[in-house]
Amino acid sequence: MTGAAAMKRRDLFKLGARKAVEITSRAAARKVAKEAENWIRPPFAAAELDFLLACTRCDKCIEACPHDVLFNLPARWGIKAAGTPAMDLRVRGCHLCEDWPCVAACEPQALKLPDGDEKAPPAPPKLAFVTIDTKTCLPYLGPECGACADSCPVPGGLEWHGPKPVINQDTCTGCALCREACIADPEAIDVSAFMADEETAAAL
Repeated sequence: MTGAAAMKRRDLFKLGARKAVEITSRAAARKVAKEAENWIRPPFAAAELDFLLACTRCDKCIEACPHDVLFNLPARWGIKAAGTPAMDLRVRGCHLCEDWPCVAACEPQALKLPDGDEKAPPAPPKLAFVTIDTKTCLPYLGPECGACADSCPVPGGLEWHGPKPVINQDTCTGCALCREACIADPEAIDVSAFMADEETAAAL
């Protein structure tokens, strides 16, 4: 085999190895993104695979949260996710703190503010998907309520069509403070993690 032929073969092998690593990495990213539909990460969390690789499970973000919104994922979610922080938005809402103490406490930068103007605070991130269950929301059943009327910290996130509240999905951050304020039993506001849609999966 000539030197040129041997070189081409080595180059082809390297290219194949890099491709295999790339395919494996994408498959891993898709898998963990799908698993992450079971929980809601803290504000400004990295993509799930990057988050899992960076998070040291130091609990500093949990300790920094002044409203006790964060908690450790239990062991039942497996060794990769157990002990990492998630948001308990079904019990209490995120107050979208101006100085983002949970993010500031994250030394490995699994939580990281976007690059930008240091003088201008970053826009609140999309945390979760929030919807109103019209079968249990009191104004949709007839009685007046308005318990959630002043709960939304984002202008235009919670709108009113007459006496009925409506979530503006274009503006809502998913902080779930409206759910915390809800007096219906069970709560008429549902909170869930964003689904890993096909477009996102393809990009991975």
